[in-house]
Amino acid sequence: MTATLTPLNPADVQARLRSGRARLVDIREPDEFAREHIPGVAHAPLSGFEDAHLGIKADQDVIFMCRSGMRTQSNCGRLAARVDGEAFVLDGGLQGWKDAGLPTSVDKKAPLELMRQVQIIAGSLVVIGALMAWLVHPGWIALPAFVGAGLFMAGATGFCGMARLLMLAPWNRPRVA
Repeated sequence: MTATLTPLNPADVQARLRSGRARLVDIREPDEFAREHIPGVAHAPLSGFEDAHLGIKADQDVIFMCRSGMRTQSNCGRLAARVDGEAFVLDGGLQGWKDAGLPTSVDKKAPLELMRQVQIIAGSLVVIGALMAWLVHPGWIALPAFVGAGLFMAGATGFCGMARLLMLAPWNRPRVA
């Protein structure tokens, strides 16, 4: 069992996938995966990783990936624990794959990733509050202060109230097939 993941460049990963020697496992969350992913990749979100069926054959290399490779590297011990033998990481993640000119499957109808939605709304509220405090009344400074406090609490506790509210938005509800 290994405590590290060996990086592989996108061309090496593609060659191993084509030969059938490897299984690529995407650990991003479902909202990220729905928007864009590498065709044929196994999806095992990090939030439920221990219960996920990876579909790995005995003679296959296991290559993990996320958006940039950072999440994969920071969870390497947890990921490698599910693999007998050496485990690998797609260097640069999905972004590295795309930068190498390799194909992805994109669903432009899928909503933006939840964290991007939170960043857009939080940033907008901070800018609006600052502008209103400058142009209308100093009391508007409470809006960016409230957003900042919410972001601090989300980071400290792992609970993001804005993300929970956004999950209820109509565009974030699962589509009925």
